[in-house]
Amino acid sequence: MGNIDKRNRLSEEVFTYKITKDNKIFIYWMGKQVTILTGKASGKFLKAIEGKNHLDTQLVMAKLTGNFKRGNEKDGK
Repeated sequence: MGNIDKRNRLSEEVFTYKITKDNKIFIYWMGKQVTILTGKASGKFLKAIEGKNHLDTQLVMAKLTGNFKRGNEKDGK
């Protein structure tokens, strides 16, 4: 993991996911929904995280969500 997570952000639980009855997967970043996986993509995701530890699961979700932040987001404080 060394070079991938230089700021050690993935050790925190920044990404979470929820699976619905119809096998849709909602991926959240810090409590905000960032993507929805359906069909083959949701099956591929479940297979990718099967048996993985916390850090590897966080990395898979980070890669799936891609570059959704552009730097102009407000904190809302």
